[in-house]
Amino acid sequence: MVNKVNSKSMNWSQLITTKRFGMEDYHQKHDDRSEFERDFDRLVFSPAFRRLQNKTQVFPLPGHIFVHNRLTHSLEVSTVGKSIGNKISTELYKKYPEIPSLFSIGAIVSAACLAHDLGNPPFGHSGEKAIGAFFSESVGQSYKEIVDVLPEQWSDFEKFEGNANTFRMLTNKFLGRRDGGFVLTYSTLASIVKYPYPSIASPNGKNKFGFFQSDIGSYQKISNELGIPLLSEKENCFARFPLVYIVEAADDICYQIMDVEDAFKLKIFDFQQIKDMFFPFFDCVKQERIEKILKNIYDENEKIAYLRSSVIGTLVESVSDVFLQHEQEILNGSFNKSLISALPKEKYDVYNNVSQLSLKYIYQSQMVVDIELAGYKIIYELLKVLIEAIMSPKKAYSQQILRRIPAQYDIYSDSNYIKILSVLDYISGMTDVYALDLYRKINGMSLPMI
Repeated sequence: MVNKVNSKSMNWSQLITTKRFGMEDYHQKHDDRSEFERDFDRLVFSPAFRRLQNKTQVFPLPGHIFVHNRLTHSLEVSTVGKSIGNKISTELYKKYPEIPSLFSIGAIVSAACLAHDLGNPPFGHSGEKAIGAFFSESVGQSYKEIVDVLPEQWSDFEKFEGNANTFRMLTNKFLGRRDGGFVLTYSTLASIVKYPYPSIASPNGKNKFGFFQSDIGSYQKISNELGIPLLSEKENCFARFPLVYIVEAADDICYQIMDVEDAFKLKIFDFQQIKDMFFPFFDCVKQERIEKILKNIYDENEKIAYLRSSVIGTLVESVSDVFLQHEQEILNGSFNKSLISALPKEKYDVYNNVSQLSLKYIYQSQMVVDIELAGYKIIYELLKVLIEAIMSPKKAYSQQILRRIPAQYDIYSDSNYIKILSVLDYISGMTDVYALDLYRKINGMSLPMI
């Protein structure tokens, strides 16, 4: 990825717009909601959002102990993102009183946070890895030489990324659907694209990118409207949209801190271990105040909840300050860190310690590894069968399989790239339970019951 300082700074007046993707010429206001509140509501009522309730966040679902799923995670990220956005907007308005639209930042970020995981496949991050591995290490590799797919298009498959798939889900016109996908505002859509470049330009060793080859034109249209600079025309690399930093920070805060709370419920960590992790976030005065409150709480779950909320509160304040301190760098495209990584060293070291302990005891725990192994197997088998079917549609078995794929997916396209991408669209939209059920039926392990 080309990374250079932009000579043209972005400006807040242009960055915040109510123009809707797919309805650019239609601006009739229907009610008292802002356009960004309408984005939020539209997402809440969507089937894709509801399906998040049955998608793994980290720990296996379901269970007798209620841990976070993708839906509860997204709601919490949205809440934290709104808090950060509101704090930043208040300070920015003092600086730019001629731009009242700045007060929309919290609502924009809240909607974007709600949508940020919509494109993630079943079984958490292992689902992403499984799809990429299928095309780069497994049987999917055999198609690389025999199907008519450009190298930059094949890169989309080998580096499959949930963030890019989210942008596609929100903007792509699926068969039988209206133009513009979810028809969200340009500002909300731009806030979701964490990595504003295609897969072919992703840094070595990192499968991180923001849009598939099929969706470059959509992002270009958004960037032109908002004044997001193009850093490399050859690679289609853009500067980051400023509100992306806030969405990213809210996500970083929630998954890191909330995963620790889930680990307590699952007895991976005890109260003292979590207290030792969280207390260094606070200064001495704050620690004394927290200690007094904890002495009056006898339920350890409530103690953890109080500590968690206190940590999130201090991190909201800290990342907001970082954003405001680096506003000009963010606007000119030269700020190349996350807000979390730019925290003051003493606070970042505490956050990093939590991250390292989580990696060791949570993300490498047996229950997490087991769900990842199962996810790999299920997604591998689904990809194998479905891609074979779209490539050989006249076979009797293929015809039966293809009847399972909803009509909105363009599996009969003249483009092999679009056909394979349509299979990924289908699989990514599945819940964990649906994917498991289809896997069992394909393999003759279960039969439909009347």
